[in-house]
Amino acid sequence: MTTETLGPTLSASIIGATAGPLTQTIDARWLMAYNAALSDAPPRPIAHPLFAVCYEWPVAVTLREQAIGLAIAPLSVHASHDLVIHRPPRAGDRLTTTATVADVVPRRSGALVLMRFETVDANGQSVTTTTYGSLYRGVRVTDTTAAHSSPDRRAVVRAAAEGEASLGESALRSGPDGEVQWSETVAVAANTAHVYTECARIWNPIHTDDAVARAAGLAGIILHGTATLALSISRIVSRVLGGDSTLARGVSARFTGMVKLPSTFVVRAAAPTEKGITFDAVDNDGRPILSQGVLST
Repeated sequence: MTTETLGPTLSASIIGATAGPLTQTIDARWLMAYNAALSDAPPRPIAHPLFAVCYEWPVAVTLREQAIGLAIAPLSVHASHDLVIHRPPRAGDRLTTTATVADVVPRRSGALVLMRFETVDANGQSVTTTTYGSLYRGVRVTDTTAAHSSPDRRAVVRAAAEGEASLGESALRSGPDGEVQWSETVAVAANTAHVYTECARIWNPIHTDDAVARAAGLAGIILHGTATLALSISRIVSRVLGGDSTLARGVSARFTGMVKLPSTFVVRAAAPTEKGITFDAVDNDGRPILSQGVLST
C-alpha cells in the first residue's frame, strides 16, 4: 500500500491554546517611533489607532511557536484584522496582553487561524481587543472534531468567511451607493519595511531579508500587512478626523494583496456613516490590497 503525500497539516486541537499574560510598559518614545514610521510629520506621543499591533506582537510570536510551530510559519499571510479600541493606549501605561487561538477554519486555500488578543491596563480594565486572522497557504486542517465552540466562535467564523469571500474583490463596500468620496496615493519607499520593523518592534524576516522572502516563495521583501493598514488609517485620520487619532474606536479590514517595495498604492474612502468610515486600497493597476475596511468612531 502506498501513502499519498497530502502536504503540511495543522490540527484544530490547538483551539484554546494560550500565551501570556505578558506585561509591557508603553512609553512616549515607542508611540512617537510608530507614528514616525507612518508619516514624515513631527511625531507626537499619542497612540496611532493601530498601535496595538506593537504590544501584541511578542505574545503572537510565543503563541505561534507553542501552538503552530516553525515548520509552517513561512506559509502564513495576514488575512484579516479586527480591532476594538476600548480606550487609547497612553504613555506610561502598563499593559498586559493574553493571546488565545480562537479558531482554526479549513479554507480552500489553506488553514485560517484566528487569534484573539485581550489587553488590559494595570487596573484590569480593557484597552484593546483584536482578532487577527492568518492564512496558512496550502495547509490542511486535521482533527476538526476536536474543535470546540467558544462563546464567540460564530462571530469569528463569520469574519473568516467574509475575509475569504473578499479575496479578489476590488469594490469599495461603502453602503448603498458605494461612492468613493476621496482617494489618495501612498508612496512606499524601498526602506519602509525596515523602518516600520524597528519603530513598531515587529520583526519578521520576510519584510527585511530578501533571501528569506524568496525562500518563502515571494518575489522579494513585502510590506507588513499592518503597515499597509496603518498607512491607510493615517490618511483617513488626517482627512476625516482632523488628525485626532483618539477618536478612533476600532479598525477592521481584509488583506487581499501584497505591497512590494518600492511602490505606491491608493487608499479610497467613502463618506462617513453611522458605521464609520469605510475604505479599501488598491495598487496602481486597480488590484485589491485591502478590502472591507472600516474605521469606527
